[in-house]
Amino acid sequence: MNTRTTTRAGAAAAVITCLTACVPVQPVRPAPPREDVTGVAIGSRAVEEGGDLVMGLSSEPDRLDPTTSSSLYTRYVMNAVCEKLYDIDADGRLVPQLATALPTVSPDGLTVTIPVRTGPVFADGTPFDAAAVVTTFERNLTLEGSTRRSELGPVEDVSAPDPATVVVRYSRPFSPLTAALADRAGMVMSPTALAERGEDFGDHPVCVGPFRFAERVPQTSITVERDPLYYAADEVHLDSITYRIMNDANIRAANLRSGDVQVADSLSPQDVDALAREEGTGLLQTGSYGYQGVTFNVGNTEGAGQPPGRIDTPLATDPRVREAFSLAVDRTALVNSVFNDYYDPACSFLSPDSTFATDASSACPPHDPERARRLLTEAGVELPYRIRLSTSNTADSLRLAQALQASVAEAGFEVEIEPIEYSTLLDVQSDGDFEAVQLGWSGRVDPHGNTNSFLSTGAGSNYSGYSSPEADDLIQRASRSTDSAERAELYGRLVQVVQRDNPIVYLYRQRSITGYVAEGEDAVAGIETYSDGVVRLSRAAFVQSDE
Repeated sequence: MNTRTTTRAGAAAAVITCLTACVPVQPVRPAPPREDVTGVAIGSRAVEEGGDLVMGLSSEPDRLDPTTSSSLYTRYVMNAVCEKLYDIDADGRLVPQLATALPTVSPDGLTVTIPVRTGPVFADGTPFDAAAVVTTFERNLTLEGSTRRSELGPVEDVSAPDPATVVVRYSRPFSPLTAALADRAGMVMSPTALAERGEDFGDHPVCVGPFRFAERVPQTSITVERDPLYYAADEVHLDSITYRIMNDANIRAANLRSGDVQVADSLSPQDVDALAREEGTGLLQTGSYGYQGVTFNVGNTEGAGQPPGRIDTPLATDPRVREAFSLAVDRTALVNSVFNDYYDPACSFLSPDSTFATDASSACPPHDPERARRLLTEAGVELPYRIRLSTSNTADSLRLAQALQASVAEAGFEVEIEPIEYSTLLDVQSDGDFEAVQLGWSGRVDPHGNTNSFLSTGAGSNYSGYSSPEADDLIQRASRSTDSAERAELYGRLVQVVQRDNPIVYLYRQRSITGYVAEGEDAVAGIETYSDGVVRLSRAAFVQSDE
């Protein structure tokens, strides 16, 4: 049995027990169409070279270490500091970054060859070459606590036969590698800095990038400055970027209006319509490959990545209780009530916009509180069945939790809400110090990035402690296949398994809503946000108004 304490150091752990009066679930109404706007181009406007851009960042990043990080907000900062072997473009296509072309794969699928740039240097002057890539691979595969290990698949060997070539050999084919290298697993770290700092690399990361790390003031800000050694330094306009931590969406919106920040991420749907009507403010928004949901602790007794243990509660041991919760949730009404229909209901790890989506992967459990109550009765639990839900203490998260609390009450659940500061909540989730936790994942272009780490037995981000030989087999088979149709069919079957077991109950997909100053002396352009959830500022600039 999990005997972990529920005391949170530094967390706001008051329990909210109000029920349906907190946030009423509104009747469903048709959602208006939402058009993606993924960037604002500089175009013909004159660029003001230099300057410090300030971004209002919605949560504090975790450690700035590509090997161990699990926070979306770390990716914002690292995107400016650490280039990757590959990236995605606005259409979700994989494109080379520090690599020079997409990989080539041997006929048996066991050898992957990656051509890389020659000529770039890291921010500390160390030359970038294939050997440096090998060093990063080895760290990601061997460092204790690495959350990249499972993303890279069954690697047998990584070598650099020459300065421009990396060869990865596998024990079995692994199709998702290129997509994995378009995220943190592909961020190449300076071998010199790794040798000097070891596990403390994240305190002062050194990579190849348009900016280099300058300073971090905990819980306040992170500053990066232009790197004169960057191979495309002529494309970088800003002197520095300061990511100012602003947890409250209302504060971010207010600072955007006042011009104290020029960019603000994760704006609340409660503020978007008003901001869209204001002169001088621009909005970017795009859909997401990710999801938000409720993860149930079914076996995380020793921390994520460890073998699952046993937790002797009906919620953990009886899938009927978790299925009842899924049936009790009115996803469409939640999105309507809490997010003004800016977000989309979600029932699986796979976005309907994915090239791997099928009818099976898009199928959604019905909202059926009567059946949910019958399942709880069959499970023999006392009603109302109480669940403690840990969630971020931001306004939107609390609104969601309270609406969820109201939504499932009819089915026989009583949800106690435990608000926790975001970075502490990440530790709570990883440590298994929760009964249920409401968090999400920003999403990856390949479904392997949304499944393997979270659903495979013993994987580094398997926060639920879920273990299913059937799910493990489907995930591995999908990763081995090079046939897109076969992979799509396997992921559809995996969705059915997950919806049967419900270690995660998927709720909705966010739209990434980013605000920026569009007019006046602080007007900025060159900002982009894609479906991987990352706001890109590397080529941003202050620009002169069109007026």
